[in-house]
Amino acid sequence: MSGRETALQVLMACRKDGGWSNGVLKAYTARNRLDSREAALAARLCYGVLQNRGKLDFYLNQLLRSKGKTLHPVVRDILHLGLYQLLEMDKIPDSAAVNEAVLLTRQYCPGQKNAPGFVNGVLRNAARSRDTLKEPQDWESLYSHPAELISLFKERLGGKRLEAMLRANNEIAPLAVQVNTLKTTVEGLTKTLEAQGVEVRPHSFMENCLILSGTGNLEHLSAFREGLFYVQDPASKLAVQCAQLPENQDFQVLDCCAAPGGKSFAAAIAMGGRGHVTSCDIHPHKIELIQKGAQRLGLTNLNAMVQDAAAFVPQWEKTMDAVLADVPCSGYGIIRKKPDIRYKDPKTMENLPALQGQILANQARYVKPGGVLIYSTCTILRRENEGVVESFLQEHRDFSLEKLPLPPVFGEENHGMLTLIPGEQETDGFFISRLRREK
Repeated sequence: MSGRETALQVLMACRKDGGWSNGVLKAYTARNRLDSREAALAARLCYGVLQNRGKLDFYLNQLLRSKGKTLHPVVRDILHLGLYQLLEMDKIPDSAAVNEAVLLTRQYCPGQKNAPGFVNGVLRNAARSRDTLKEPQDWESLYSHPAELISLFKERLGGKRLEAMLRANNEIAPLAVQVNTLKTTVEGLTKTLEAQGVEVRPHSFMENCLILSGTGNLEHLSAFREGLFYVQDPASKLAVQCAQLPENQDFQVLDCCAAPGGKSFAAAIAMGGRGHVTSCDIHPHKIELIQKGAQRLGLTNLNAMVQDAAAFVPQWEKTMDAVLADVPCSGYGIIRKKPDIRYKDPKTMENLPALQGQILANQARYVKPGGVLIYSTCTILRRENEGVVESFLQEHRDFSLEKLPLPPVFGEENHGMLTLIPGEQETDGFFISRLRREK
């Protein structure tokens, strides 16, 4: 099966079933047994279409007399794929983009007798007129973000910072990995990966973090199988660093919303394999993934278990030196990794602060006197970040914000809360706060 057909299947599945593109893409790539080249093409096409859907529709409306209102959904998916190849990918011949689109139309639109000819005509017209097509001027079309979402972001950012973030959301996220310092060093891992043809560079500010390219399937790398590294964005790693976990001490750490496990792994490694990390998630299948990851990394001081972060566990009360609460959120800081997040109805997420506050209050019960509570999200919205923390502090007078221990790139001044914006710090969009319980 080709990468183009797989990309179409993923777009159709996401549209029909509402799944996240990254997970659906991974499943279909494996099911269709794509080689590395076709898998890379499928990923580029899938993410490219989702990241540029508004822009592609802008062009499509110029090419259609009917403004695209009556298009069959699958025909629109195929046209999006073809237009993206013609207008955004320089190395693909026009003939290949058009002919493959027609073949897909015949295969996936058997009831639409005129569809193959229609698709052929539209795409050939696009190829002929690419230099005369009007360029979008509004941010909604130019960066393919719904107007309602842009307005929501304006509450956080304005002007140039907002436009820079919208642009960054449409870029390909670099692959960041964290070195398992229990097994190797930055230098040792770099040498091992480069010997396998992987391009490696250090992250701009995060220690023991490497940016990789040309990896192919990570699971095929011996360094991965041997547990020399794990995948984690620097922002998530920074949240763990802000807990300042001591090495070689019997610290008790709770990671209450742990999947896919990166923060738990970072905590276990930071403590040098000592102490104990309780890694929790509400979904059993995700616990299995965490357990497999810990085993691969050789982390014997980590225990993964199913547990609802909002449900109280009496035996944990005031027993944890540090609690990591990276809570469920709108995900607006990771749009470049999950481009379809932008198309979710913001109204469906308006109740998230209530859940986040409930989880934070519950997790606070587990913190020892003098212990640390890290509250974090992968969104940039104030109502899910600062708003939740401020409401918590009003009701929990025995907790207070404490200055974040940040790398020099962030400067000296902070008030215990930090929001990372996509495109500014070579990280995902992320929020971190540090709360200390009085002794």
